[in-house]
Amino acid sequence: MKCRSRALAARWLVLVALAQPPLARAQTASPLPSPLSLVDVVRIAGEHRAEIEAARARTRAAEQRPAIVSALPDPMVSPSLDHLPFMWGGADVSLTVEQQFPLSGVRGHRRASALATVDRMRAETGRAGLDVGLQAATAFLMLQERQRTQALLVEQVAFARDVVVAANARYAAGTAPQSDVLRAEVEVARLEALARSLVNEVRGAESMLATSLGFEADTVLPPLQPVVVAQPPPPWPTLRAALRERPELAAVRADIARAEADVQVMRDMSRPMATIRTGPAYTMTDGRGWMVMVGLSLPIWRGKLRAGVAEAQAMRAMSEADLRAMTRMFEGEAATATRQVQAWRDRQDALVTDVLPRARMAIAPAIAGYTAGQLPLVSVIEAVQALWTVQADVIVADVELGLAWVRLGRAIGSYEGVLR
Repeated sequence: MKCRSRALAARWLVLVALAQPPLARAQTASPLPSPLSLVDVVRIAGEHRAEIEAARARTRAAEQRPAIVSALPDPMVSPSLDHLPFMWGGADVSLTVEQQFPLSGVRGHRRASALATVDRMRAETGRAGLDVGLQAATAFLMLQERQRTQALLVEQVAFARDVVVAANARYAAGTAPQSDVLRAEVEVARLEALARSLVNEVRGAESMLATSLGFEADTVLPPLQPVVVAQPPPPWPTLRAALRERPELAAVRADIARAEADVQVMRDMSRPMATIRTGPAYTMTDGRGWMVMVGLSLPIWRGKLRAGVAEAQAMRAMSEADLRAMTRMFEGEAATATRQVQAWRDRQDALVTDVLPRARMAIAPAIAGYTAGQLPLVSVIEAVQALWTVQADVIVADVELGLAWVRLGRAIGSYEGVLR
């Protein structure tokens, strides 16, 4: 009797732990909106994740490059002792300032190349935002799956305990064998074991969602808002037009612009650079004066210059090919994601409208038949397990449909209009 009492007490504690909402365990207020929606998750991850801050810092650093690479070379100040006689009767001295000026548009082209790099960094920031949004949304849906499964287990344990009570009543009346009672208790024990393991799985999923949002792992999470994704996927022309805005494609287009600017830079290197040197001078014979010198560089090593142009042209061709390849790849990814959304919509609709009602209809006849002594206990357990399996399939279908929508948003480069 003591062992049985302890087992009943342990089962009661499991039920209490399962029924207890996450906020009841909290001691501090949550920094997140309540209820927490999937759209909130994507937005908050983009605001708090350190990866986004790092990408923005890289962009700010790249924004300084145009001013650096397009500036003139630093001037050179040269004091000079031009002539010092051995008799120390005086000296010829000068002080000159030298500045180089390119006789081409190389400065503007270098600036254009640096600006293209800035565009690429901005595109990389957008890509990082999409990636962290995908991670956060996946963690949100995984936690929702664990919580819904946990709630389903609470119902299953309660129903299984009712079956134990019914089996005990029939056994006491002599209309059922003791094996029915033992079989029902085995089902209760199995469900309670699953429930105990699921408690830590839920807490682990909560920690994963909290960290994917950029918060501490022990951050208290508010209740999750159910995901509504009943709308059909957008038509293919709409998706194909949205694909052009993917940050990865914007980054490759920036690479093409940078390669084009680099081609012009290498071509400008074949043009001379002017050097102007001027400043005051003093000679022993003529006294004070002013000197001016103008020079031109001679870019005579044409082989090196032609190789630089060919290299830049090859990089431009490579970027153009990458753009075509990535566009085709992303179109295939978006088409696959669209089909996945439709497939999980069909599966969810079939489970909710056809399979689940049939599974529920089988419960009442099985219980009535067992109560009347016309069916064995195993028939009731099989009918109930079939219902539980379908209910679990519905949860999986809901979560997978949400994941399919999130992946579709990632495939087209925007979660707006996809998530609710």
